[in-house]
Amino acid sequence: MTDKLTRRDLMKPVHLLGWSLVAALFAGFVTAMSMGAFTEQGGGTAAAAWRLSAIVAGIVFIVVVLSLALLLLVVDPQEVAKPHDRGVLQSYDDDDGDDEQGEASDDETDSPQK
Repeated sequence: MTDKLTRRDLMKPVHLLGWSLVAALFAGFVTAMSMGAFTEQGGGTAAAAWRLSAIVAGIVFIVVVLSLALLLLVVDPQEVAKPHDRGVLQSYDDDDGDDEQGEASDDETDSPQK
């Protein structure tokens, strides 16, 4: 086995479709509940509610699949395996060098002169 990560290892296509399906089912169920699909108002109301919930579920499925796929393109697989010693949003060109020089000058003043 290799130690290199790929995008496929980060999120397999089955997981991508699974998360999208869960989001679509949730959106469809909420739409059906809010439109009155489970009430006894008549067959026309329930049929319209299920039709609209199917449309909403399809739209949510497509949007979630596309969003997750585009977000996966942003991730560099080599960056995932590399350990980080600072915050993710912290830039690498901070004034770390000035702090070290400042500490060295403080140490020199505290030490006895020979």
